Amino acid sequence: MLNIATILETQAQRNPGRTAIVLGDTRLSYAQLNGAANQVANGLVARGIQPGDKVALSCPNLPYFPIVYFGILKAGAVVVPLNVLLKRREIAYHLDDAEAKAYFCFEGSPQLPMGEEGHAGFNEAAGCEHLFIITADPAAPSGIENLATLGMLMHEQSPDGTYQATDNNDTAVILYTSGTTGQAKGAELTHDNMLINALVVARLLHYTADDVNLVVLPLFHSFGQTVQMNAGLVAGATLVLLPRFDAATVLGLMQKEGVTTFCGVPTMYWGLMQCPDVETFDLGKIADQLRVCVSGGAALPLEVLKGFEERFRVPILEGYGLSETSPVACFNQLDQERKPGSIGTPIWGVDMKIVDATDQTLPAGEPGEVLIRGHNVMKGYYRRPEDTAAVMPKDWFHTGDIGKTDEDGYFYIVDRSKDMIIRGGFNVYPREIEEVLMTHPAVSLSAVIGVPDAKSGEEIKAFVILKEGQSATEDELLGWGKEQMASYKYPRLLEIRESLPMNATGKILKRELRA
Repeated sequence: MLNIATILETQAQRNPGRTAIVLGDTRLSYAQLNGAANQVANGLVARGIQPGDKVALSCPNLPYFPIVYFGILKAGAVVVPLNVLLKRREIAYHLDDAEAKAYFCFEGSPQLPMGEEGHAGFNEAAGCEHLFIITADPAAPSGIENLATLGMLMHEQSPDGTYQATDNNDTAVILYTSGTTGQAKGAELTHDNMLINALVVARLLHYTADDVNLVVLPLFHSFGQTVQMNAGLVAGATLVLLPRFDAATVLGLMQKEGVTTFCGVPTMYWGLMQCPDVETFDLGKIADQLRVCVSGGAALPLEVLKGFEERFRVPILEGYGLSETSPVACFNQLDQERKPGSIGTPIWGVDMKIVDATDQTLPAGEPGEVLIRGHNVMKGYYRRPEDTAAVMPKDWFHTGDIGKTDEDGYFYIVDRSKDMIIRGGFNVYPREIEEVLMTHPAVSLSAVIGVPDAKSGEEIKAFVILKEGQSATEDELLGWGKEQMASYKYPRLLEIRESLPMNATGKILKRELRA
């Protein structure tokens, strides 16, 4: 028997009074968090939710997310976290595809009317039986007539109880991939997948009960869910929640709450470096408190890494993983040599290799596809055996990412296979060009894509954001790039922009740039 909810149950028994969750002036102890999750579990069981039933959750980084998340797990059900930016049609698709029996949705705001979109999506989903609106005030009625609220579900339910028995290989969470190639697919992750990954991450980052972890990564995403929420709770740490990234707010919370660990995607570190109010904060105090930072989700430009580490005097550890791998597969570890630009070495219990098109292992230095196997690899895509067989033909999960190793066994991600540009018969990796462009004194951030070209097949196009107070023309940057890179690599097209499109986790949306 195994259930991820044990991580919360154990801490509530051992350290009931320790602070688990912080949001503004709200402080929840481990006992309070566990008791609220029990109320949700008991309410779901009373509504007829059975072990194995799927229950969807749309909620930003608020205390309600872990309360409902662990409540679903305690009922023996499967959590289906949904991106908070989904619209009604997309919500209906996810509810139908996951065969969700119930759906929790935060009411949202006038700028992001999640409740209205969730209600509309719920009405279009044939098999979903229950909708619970999560109101900002737990005692408030739903803003949508005749709908039950989370507060109503929890009302008069006991805060006592444990969790339903589940097996190690039972599905615990279904995480939907971004769907950049066709419809989004749900990766089935077991209690073993999720719990072992959280335990390994907690050990890798040396998490303890003294840590204060600032959580701005969306909890509906695998990175924030495992590396921050689950791994943090395993260690009895305190989680400071922030629903939306804002550089000044992040720095203010780091200073006020004594934050020791921070995890982000590269654009967040870039944003912290660009914060116009940065000098108004006590950067010395923040640096003294910070113990470690983690970057994932995309390649961290070396210029951003060096600049951040110089200013905050704290190491940024890069790691690598996917929703299908729970997510962490590879990591730069605190007690081993750290190589900037590398994603480190495979974590405990995980194997990785680089292969060619025939799945033959390649020697160090040669780029090929990254393959993974281990305790972290998903059961498969929910109700999609053909898609599962395509990425897991044998024992190894095919990531679709292009990587390489060095002589010491450290792994490097060269690029996504789908992002690779073939120009005039040459393979060109956008990440390499982006790294070069960001060494220009006027360039703050860059993104590179391939665009159709009658002569070369694909042409290279760069999008750049300039540093504040710096100037450069598109022609100047194109000429500089020609001097810095081989003839088949340098961009022939370049566009200067004020901003770049990003998703809820801060990844640059290259598909929108292509569009």
